[in-house]
Amino acid sequence: MKLVVRVKLLPTPEQAAALEATLRVANLAANRVSGIAFEHNLQRHYDLRKRVYGQVKEEFGLAAQAAQHVIKKVADAYTTLRANIRAGNLGEAGSKRRVKAESKPIAFRPEAAQPFDDRCLSWRIDARTVSVWTLAGRLRGIAFTGSPHQVAMLAKHRKGETDLVRQDGSWFLIATCELPDLPIADPGGGFVGVDVGIVNIATTSDGTRHSGKALNAHRYRQRQLRRRLQAKATKSAKRLLKARRRKEARFAADTNHVIAKRIVTEAERTGRGIALEDLQGIRERVRLRKPQRVTLHTWSFHQLATFIGYKAARAGVALVYVDPAYTSQECSQCGHVDKRNRPDRETFACTSCGFAEHADVNAARNIARRGVMDWAVSHAADDAA
Repeated sequence: MKLVVRVKLLPTPEQAAALEATLRVANLAANRVSGIAFEHNLQRHYDLRKRVYGQVKEEFGLAAQAAQHVIKKVADAYTTLRANIRAGNLGEAGSKRRVKAESKPIAFRPEAAQPFDDRCLSWRIDARTVSVWTLAGRLRGIAFTGSPHQVAMLAKHRKGETDLVRQDGSWFLIATCELPDLPIADPGGGFVGVDVGIVNIATTSDGTRHSGKALNAHRYRQRQLRRRLQAKATKSAKRLLKARRRKEARFAADTNHVIAKRIVTEAERTGRGIALEDLQGIRERVRLRKPQRVTLHTWSFHQLATFIGYKAARAGVALVYVDPAYTSQECSQCGHVDKRNRPDRETFACTSCGFAEHADVNAARNIARRGVMDWAVSHAADDAA
């Protein structure tokens, strides 16, 4: 299993200036390579490198390894773009979003992340320093800081490339760590079903509801503040907007981390697996009024599912994704499906057997039951094979 660890660099002003110059030149080179790849339809990394390697080194003054990583970054970006197009993530052929993505070269921001391998960037974890190649030469002894858990993971599991990135004036290293896969424990106790939503971010089949009230209130305050600052359009207002632009995302990520940890911990403690709805493509399927679209499109259900997924894998907890169809309309007691079972958003009242429950809890129990069935079917197929 691969995870990333992000630590903060603490460069001196001279070191920061050298890092900034290197990052900007690397991304200028990436934009040049991207234009050539787009113009000549060079899709393979080998073909692109053969065409531009010498030009990148000579024109931008990059070392051999740095030039290789610039070319690879561009090739990987186009590979990702093609994969998104094939998967339909950019819409159907001829759609405005897809046409825009296909009609021009991929562009890289001046401070976009730049990958380095162990030849360009080396770690001294015991001294909390790194050595980085730059246009000004090799910078040694750049301090970094991180939590004890992050440092321990770097020391034991770091493997592969490290990305250098600048965000909001601060420098970060994002390192890849490869952890051994834990055996998935047999969910003999069943599954914890998790129903995700906007009012309640997550509701479990045990009846635990993780409210989204605080997160939604925080987002509302941030939207109101952004509107006021955008209306002012002064330099100080723009500076405040830039400083606050990631605050909402950090708050949402922290909330999702806490919820995911609680769900995985409970499943591990009780010897159960976790069942989630497969909500891929929900934004395209759901039709809402304009005021509701903002709420839906800032709803970080995918992030929550991702956090639950990697935390479950680290704990050896089974995880399944189930069909979400009619989980909110089906009775968890008798299985009767009827849209009239939902007289309002919070209430479930079965028109067949009379069972009543909070709607989110009822949906979570349906998800848990489907998790048990899907797990049994998949493992029966594996046993037969």
